[in-house]
Amino acid sequence: MPKIFEYLGILIFFYSNEHEPIHVHGKFDGFESKAEIFIVDGKIVEIKIKAVKGSRPLAGRKLAEFKDFLEVYADKIVEKWIDYFVFHKSVEFEKINTRVK
Repeated sequence: MPKIFEYLGILIFFYSNEHEPIHVHGKFDGFESKAEIFIVDGKIVEIKIKAVKGSRPLAGRKLAEFKDFLEVYADKIVEKWIDYFVFHKSVEFEKINTRVK
């Protein structure tokens, strides 16, 4: 399970056996949601937040923080996804303690 970011306590990661569409999981205090990132012609066109089967979804402030993070870091998430799943490179973990918005 490559951990790629921690943002204000939300752990953002991939599972090692992921599938498309490109997506990340956000987990905080037992709550977990995933964000699917849709790309058309090399540009991110949509980010959908979904529940994770068997987990309670992020809600309230933490869901809002997860969405804010995704808006700012989606390109970097896609880059890390490609590095890990396509090029089989290790990805660097980054801890971000300041608000992006």
